[in-house]
Amino acid sequence: MRQTLRRSCDACARSKLRCDLRLPQCSRCQKRSPSTLICVYANAPLSSLLTAEETKASRSPLHEELVEQASSSSVVLLDDPGAAAFDPFDSHPQTRLPRAYVQRLIHHFLSTIAFQYYPLDLRPASNPFIVSWFPLALADPALFHVSLQTASLDLDLRAQKGFTNSDILMADSVSLVRLKVEDATLAIQDETIDAVVTLAAIELGKGNADVSRTHIEGVKSMVQMRGGIQQVKATSPLTARMVSWVSMIVMQHPQFTTQDNFGGTGDGIAPISPWHKAAELDDSASSIAMTLVLDPITGDILRRLRCLLHHPEHFALSPPEFHDLTCFILHRLLDLGWDSSADDRSSESVRVATALYMLILHGPTYFSHAGLQYKLTQELRGHLEDSLSTIESINGPLAIWLVSVGMAASKGSPEHRWFRAKAKESAQVLGVYDWHGVLSSLKEVLWMPKDSTEQEFRGIWELLWAADDT
Repeated sequence: MRQTLRRSCDACARSKLRCDLRLPQCSRCQKRSPSTLICVYANAPLSSLLTAEETKASRSPLHEELVEQASSSSVVLLDDPGAAAFDPFDSHPQTRLPRAYVQRLIHHFLSTIAFQYYPLDLRPASNPFIVSWFPLALADPALFHVSLQTASLDLDLRAQKGFTNSDILMADSVSLVRLKVEDATLAIQDETIDAVVTLAAIELGKGNADVSRTHIEGVKSMVQMRGGIQQVKATSPLTARMVSWVSMIVMQHPQFTTQDNFGGTGDGIAPISPWHKAAELDDSASSIAMTLVLDPITGDILRRLRCLLHHPEHFALSPPEFHDLTCFILHRLLDLGWDSSADDRSSESVRVATALYMLILHGPTYFSHAGLQYKLTQELRGHLEDSLSTIESINGPLAIWLVSVGMAASKGSPEHRWFRAKAKESAQVLGVYDWHGVLSSLKEVLWMPKDSTEQEFRGIWELLWAADDT
């Protein structure tokens, strides 16, 4: 009998019992006859690879890549993401859906959803939803159902044949999560927090904003019971990252404070280590620093960001570090604007545009941030309506940067036409007629050398100039 993720050894299975997954050998077998009984229960779900003969027929290119990377990495993965579930005693928690469809959902989650939710890491050997999240889900019915729900919704949306399976999973997910939340100990587990914050994302995607916000309020209480967001991150970085990001997207405002620039103070979101080092670089020659009076916090963020993004030779940020940097900056910038009574529209324009630029660089993670981006785009337009002409007169490159960010962030929205018109006016006033001139202005303010971002910004300017030629 091959060893895989089992809920029961043979003896317990005959008695319709389940083994203790926390032990390397079934505790009931040990009690009954520890000296003579051989327990074939295998509590090593992520370390046992199937033989080539067993998996040859079912392997896909994804599975081959999983095996190859697992053999050359310290990260150990399932050879076949769904193969363990074909165990006769069911390796995964039971659902009300047919087994074959559950296998399809598992495969879709591991091959597609994991990378949609976390595009910052497209390697199966290290994507946290494959190596961290799913192993937890295999042992937790609530998180397993919620995870399947994300895959089921995606498949149902593509098929356009209704949401029968997704509705079943949602009903069972809510029931299972409710049972865990009612237990004070289970309520603060990583698995429970992961399940509830994912439900919040799902409900927002379905248009149920009030239900989504209710879930977020529950998550915040759980995090508080754990000692704060940094305490959660110390034991589960993925959970902390998802909670802080998703809660901000759902509520369209930061739900957690940030620590000071030195870190280590309070239970808020902490800056990354390079943030401290960036303060040591001299940015006094910046034209913005010399021509514009910014809010002190906004100015400090812009100065450090310029050092981080303009000097990649000093700061090589990994994808998780860039995610943490973006999350920290957005929380600080957006929290600053919440109670701000400042009348300086120029400074506010820089604050909001910096937040938008970081969202553009970062891209969607976990689920779309389009709602927050549109809200900030409207705010930026409101500030620029009163300040753009003034900014043009004192700092031309900043004006070009602001309207460029506005155009990129407003694509597909009603605000895009306004930003295009203002970009055209600013370019004419400042004598900017080609991409080289635009790029020079962008680099003078804040610019990260990234091919996809440059293509996006260049594309919107070329469309603007092409419209003038027709």
